Amino acid sequence: MHVILARGGGRVAGLRTFALTGLLGGVLGILLPQFGAWPLVGGLLGISMLLAVSYSHIAKSSGNLSATSAVAMLLTLALGALAASGAIALSLGAAVLAAVLLDMKPTLHGWLRLIEHRELTAALQLLVLSVVILPNLPNAGLGPYGTLNPYQLWWAVILIAGLSMAGHVAMRITGSRRGILWTGLLGGLASSTAATLTLARYARLQPSLEGACAAGAVGACGVMFFRMTVLLGVIQPTLMMTLGSALVVAGAVLLGEGLLLWRRYSGASSSESEIAPMAPFDLGTALGFGAFLAVMAILVPAAKQWLGAGGIYALSAASGLADVDAIVISLARIHGSGGIATATVVTAMSLAVLANMLTKASIAWVTGGPLVGRTVCKAYAIGMLAGGATLTAMIRFL
Repeated sequence: MHVILARGGGRVAGLRTFALTGLLGGVLGILLPQFGAWPLVGGLLGISMLLAVSYSHIAKSSGNLSATSAVAMLLTLALGALAASGAIALSLGAAVLAAVLLDMKPTLHGWLRLIEHRELTAALQLLVLSVVILPNLPNAGLGPYGTLNPYQLWWAVILIAGLSMAGHVAMRITGSRRGILWTGLLGGLASSTAATLTLARYARLQPSLEGACAAGAVGACGVMFFRMTVLLGVIQPTLMMTLGSALVVAGAVLLGEGLLLWRRYSGASSSESEIAPMAPFDLGTALGFGAFLAVMAILVPAAKQWLGAGGIYALSAASGLADVDAIVISLARIHGSGGIATATVVTAMSLAVLANMLTKASIAWVTGGPLVGRTVCKAYAIGMLAGGATLTAMIRFL
């Protein structure tokens, strides 16, 4: 139980004082129908003045600036009044929650000490993007072809940023010492390309861990397919039966290959060296992705109008060399409005995936070395064959 200490260690408020404060709040709550809110306001002001005086003495004598006990006493008075007004369940729930928060002080402080400044900055930026900016954006098609919907574009930015943040937090919780495989799997939530590059560089520095790094890179690509599945399911669920099924199968096969490779090379994965977690997204990255997504939203219908389906395919392949998320979101949104046929979307997304995997395979081979490159290419080929076979079967079935 929190107490408020006066100069010399004497207590201004202890267990009985808190109990009496809650009882006082209940009495003042009973008086509300007859005398209005003035007795309760007077009680709050009186307790506040007492707490202000005691807080001043505590701060001067001990240097302790914590106001937790003072706030807890004011909450006790308010909950007593709330219970007397008839909201007994609500007041009891709030009291239990307050008690849990007071009891978790060491745990909460431990969590705060683990948070890095860049992580706090990223979390605040994500809150600004989602809570401050998103609700104030127009939800209507603007610009050329009416494809620039500020609300939907910004929502997609938040979705990608949230996945990146989740991947970073997961890596921080598990710790890179738990294994290179976790680095690949959790890094794939943020960026499978970045995870592949990180692991390839590490393989170059630690040749004895080339196989383990290749396993992590394969796992990161598998996670990418599941990330794409989430994007499709949220933005355009009608594509889940065809393209979504193929993505899930390809992702599952690649994850299975990554685990098998990891088991084969697990004996060499006991190094104590650490791989730094993926950096959380920053505002510049989020805005850059939003701008890229807006450009894709215009170029896709423009390519269709001026070049036909071939233009969309070329654009998808070029976009996939750098990133698959933007073109996936753009194609899914336009398909949802009836602007592109399902067959065109499936072919375009497949080209984007192939281009992206070609980029990552090149990174693995050039940066990580021949062993990493060969292992990654073989795994990619098996995963793509499984996904392609699933896609063909689903198209024929439907």
